[in-house]
Amino acid sequence: MVKLKDKQFVPFLSEEEILGAIKKMAAEIAEDYKDKVPIFVGVLNGAFMFTSDFLKNYPYPCEVSFVKLSSYSGLTSTGIVETLLDVPENISGRSVIILEDIIDTGRTLQKLVHLFSNTNVKDFKIASLFYKSELYNGEYTIDYFGMEIPDKFIVGYGLDYKEMGRNLRAVYQLNQNRMINIVLFGKPGAGKGTQAAFLKEKYNLKHISTGDVFRYNIKNETKLGKLAQSYMDKGDLVPDEVTIKMLQDEVDNNPDASGFIFDGFPRTAAQAEALDNFLGSKDMQIDATIALEANNEVLIARLLERGKVSGRSDDQDETKIRNRFDEYNQKTAPLRTYYESQGKLHVVDGIGEIHEITERLTQLIDKLQTVNK
Repeated sequence: MVKLKDKQFVPFLSEEEILGAIKKMAAEIAEDYKDKVPIFVGVLNGAFMFTSDFLKNYPYPCEVSFVKLSSYSGLTSTGIVETLLDVPENISGRSVIILEDIIDTGRTLQKLVHLFSNTNVKDFKIASLFYKSELYNGEYTIDYFGMEIPDKFIVGYGLDYKEMGRNLRAVYQLNQNRMINIVLFGKPGAGKGTQAAFLKEKYNLKHISTGDVFRYNIKNETKLGKLAQSYMDKGDLVPDEVTIKMLQDEVDNNPDASGFIFDGFPRTAAQAEALDNFLGSKDMQIDATIALEANNEVLIARLLERGKVSGRSDDQDETKIRNRFDEYNQKTAPLRTYYESQGKLHVVDGIGEIHEITERLTQLIDKLQTVNK
């Protein structure tokens, strides 16, 4: 996945696939023009990489020139095509082949045809690396194309999003997966932190650990941090409203995230309901609650081993570890019931190698994204 400006893009076509399509196009055109010296006209800016690789694969004498047109702004076509660099001179009586990066609506193509209609060329052909046939209006014949593709917004290999991404060697499509928000919980030693780190990178999620958020606000003496500290100084529990406000700030401060992993909150059914209300006010929701489950004996062995490195006293005493497990079971039982009643509780086996557990989690999340589109 790559991020350009405010958008995420996922792999669509590999460099090998693109070069294979170009090689095939070059062979087809070479067969038709082997006894001529055509002028290939690349359409800037998008076709500069395509034109370069096409010429490397074209085996016969030829000439090359460029025109420059523009109709896109961001993700959509403006519908107005501007000529920024005009047709080359001295093409009268010559065979001209336009090299376009992509043909979709046909507006740019229409402008190209009009540009060359006044030049007395011998013959005029159109070749496009990518062709969105479902969008094309069919006004002019597309003589050669490398790949027919669906109506997806793509970047890379010369194509851009707000002038970024042209230098990517492969082609990526706009990530249109809807935002996905996850509550992740599990017993101590279940690997929540490790797996959250993988998931946030893979899916562009923001990992919100309640403990980290509290420590940040208190350390930096934010307004909420001072408020939370005032309750803690009196030995009182910090009200759920304060915690929710901290989480709200985290959500608001990460508008580019494709979703959030909530870790350490909610801990009770009341907190879960408060979180639902907050997310609902932002037209969001919890999509899944994932419980990483593992056998107690396996987790105890993990924690005792971790304690040798971390130095944490609560990871070095089996009795304390079992007490933590009991506390976890008591607190999460109502929470599991709450999300199970919504059909959002998913249990994932937390035993195995780290990559095996990650694979189980990604399969689940990929399935959720497909269902929720």
